[in-house]
Amino acid sequence: MKIERFEEIIAWQKAKDLTTTLYFLFKDNRDFSFRDQILRASISVMNNIAEGFERGSDKDFKHFLFIAKSSSGEVRSMLYLAADLKYIDFIKFNELLEKSTEISKLLSGLIKTLQ
Repeated sequence: MKIERFEEIIAWQKAKDLTTTLYFLFKDNRDFSFRDQILRASISVMNNIAEGFERGSDKDFKHFLFIAKSSSGEVRSMLYLAADLKYIDFIKFNELLEKSTEISKLLSGLIKTLQ
């Protein structure tokens, strides 16, 4: 099956869902630098998947997928900080960490298919 639109990419769909979840979760958080950083990183995942796909070449797409994967790691790093600062409880931390890890694995698989 050929992907026609970036919206069909499962990693993008899951990244969008994670971003939406993080927006709602931290919308009232007054630690603006923390909130802005985790949201920027999360947005970067989904936007780099979209931008890379829209470039139209496997080489460019792969490059942007690596950036998205890096941003996914940044989200996970910020989740550890959120847990340490008690912005989220242990259950929510594990749920979000699992989602972010799944996105990274999907991105790795997509990168391998482009090599």
